[in-house]
Amino acid sequence: MNTAVNANVVHESEAQRQHARVKIPAKLRLLNGQPNAPLVRVEDLSAGGLSYVAPSNQRPVVGEIIKGRLQFLIDNLGLAMDVDLQVRTVDSSTGRVGCQYQHLDAQDIATLRHLITSHLSGDIVSMGEVLATLQRDNFTKARKVKDSGSGQSAFGRLRAVTFSAGIFVVGLVAFGFVAKSVYGMYFVSHSTSGLVSVPSMDVTMPREGTLTSLVGPNGQVAKGAPLATFNTSMLDMLKGNLDPDEMQPAKIEELFGRQLAGTMTSPCDCIIGKQLVADGQYASKGQVIFQMIPRNAPANVEARFTYRQFSDVQPGARVNFQVAGENATHSGKIVSATALSPADLSSDIRVQIQPDETLSSTLAGLPVEVVSDRGPSLNWLIDKATATGL
Repeated sequence: MNTAVNANVVHESEAQRQHARVKIPAKLRLLNGQPNAPLVRVEDLSAGGLSYVAPSNQRPVVGEIIKGRLQFLIDNLGLAMDVDLQVRTVDSSTGRVGCQYQHLDAQDIATLRHLITSHLSGDIVSMGEVLATLQRDNFTKARKVKDSGSGQSAFGRLRAVTFSAGIFVVGLVAFGFVAKSVYGMYFVSHSTSGLVSVPSMDVTMPREGTLTSLVGPNGQVAKGAPLATFNTSMLDMLKGNLDPDEMQPAKIEELFGRQLAGTMTSPCDCIIGKQLVADGQYASKGQVIFQMIPRNAPANVEARFTYRQFSDVQPGARVNFQVAGENATHSGKIVSATALSPADLSSDIRVQIQPDETLSSTLAGLPVEVVSDRGPSLNWLIDKATATGL
């Protein structure tokens, strides 16, 4: 048995033509800027090119681009098609020139394929069929390449991955923002106002006169220590104790010109919270001039909520609050909740909050933001499970 391999044998699929050549009655007018464009007969025609016999004095060279006009005769009507041809082969002995189409339009391709197909099948071509072919869409969209990224460089793939990751991060941030907003709308209640409250003592003016403070704002003073001095006229001191003989104008003028100085002492170990009368100002008897805050007094938080948040600010509820000027968040428990004005109906509720940790009395009067969070948490789940007997 002969098992030798013939190296000269070529498979049929390796040498077969890409397009079928047919001999269709057609003519080609060469339009290369010549005054008398020659008209030559087309030897054979295919969907990819054509061949013709060039005149001896007008033979092109390989690679040259020729402009021409294909002419067909259908139903005694002329059909012309302008084409650009690239010369691929030139036979010097016979003058045969093989050309390939360049930049054909979709309608020209559809017309050529219809003419070639009809000729190969033996059908008679009519002008109505040609017009019908031109009216319909004879092409489909190109298939998508499934092997994504195979045509991209490493930088291109990195850029695509980075862009996708950026879009994912932006979407994640947007989702978190929406989720937080919805949670805050349905599960978080904010106070309309709030402040740090400390029990205070009022110090009043003992006599009418001018005041001079001996301690600066927010200063600390021990019990019995000098707090301020005051100057009052002698006439004010003796008012109501003068005899009728002493009520002479000269005597009154003399008493009015005399000044009596006095000293006020602190009633407790306190901090001056507010000085209501400035130094050198005149104050009447009994007018409050100082608000004193005991140094060891515990500070609480008072806040206002609306009646719509009634169920969220019941006594015993846990809240969080932040004092102005501090970054830390404190926690506490509501110990009382009352109406803002017992005399009439009000739209606000005043609550008093006991902090879990002692607040400094120096924070008295500072604004506070109070938040009641009733959303689901681990403690919330434990309380629910305990309530149902699990």
